[in-house]
Amino acid sequence: MHRNYVVAYFGENADDIQSGPESIEIQVRLNKSQLTDLRTLANFPIILTQGKTLPLSSVAVLDFERSFVRIQRIESQRTVTVMADIDNQKANGTEVMSNLRADFVPQLMASYPGLKIDFEGASKETAKTGQSLMKGFMIGLFGLFAILSFQFRSYIEPFVVMIAIPLALIGVFWGHWLTGHNLSMPSILGFISLAGIVVNDSILLVQYIRHHVDMGETVIEAVVKASSDRFRAVFLTSLTTAAGLLPLLLETSLQAQIVKPIVIAIVFGIFLPHF
Repeated sequence: MHRNYVVAYFGENADDIQSGPESIEIQVRLNKSQLTDLRTLANFPIILTQGKTLPLSSVAVLDFERSFVRIQRIESQRTVTVMADIDNQKANGTEVMSNLRADFVPQLMASYPGLKIDFEGASKETAKTGQSLMKGFMIGLFGLFAILSFQFRSYIEPFVVMIAIPLALIGVFWGHWLTGHNLSMPSILGFISLAGIVVNDSILLVQYIRHHVDMGETVIEAVVKASSDRFRAVFLTSLTTAAGLLPLLLETSLQAQIVKPIVIAIVFGIFLPHF
């Protein structure tokens, strides 16, 4: 880079003045109006080896475009950080990230071979939380199956009880669709909490079915009678749970929007397996 250009645009210390205990540096550079003027840059004199001068525009092509303030490196690799906020009224984070990975990222990798893309921030934390929740959920299902197997002394009846869990997930999907909410991490938290709730009535129902079978009735007759005997209790239990969560479901404040997906997952998920 030409020394005159460096001095003019980045400055150079011309002298130091001692004023009492303080030292004042005198720096020489172009004034602020000239620093930001493209015409000044285009006419900036370049001294050749023969001592002649030429304007910078005669030996270089000047183009005005946005650049980076600094070059940041991570593990000796030049990096660029792109940040954005999601407008939840138009899309959700999962949908945007799926479109990015499916459409935009392959095109960018094809245009710039060797480019490495890493997703950080909320996207990375959401993925990490999702993996942790799934691991805990599978451990919980195994523990639930073990307890029910010990209680019923059977490996078939625990599966019958746990059928209520995927049915509850269907209710979660329908609930979010009917209320116009997108599935999110709080929705998953609500479903995991719901898995421990929906099996309660199923346990009692299976117990009643076993009781009628032991009395000599057929399986179909036992199922019909047990369902008739337990209908009122199941209905009232589900209804009181939904009624208790109804104030949160109808709340419109900003603070309630965080927990609303949890409430939707529980309320709609708890009804569908029983009805």
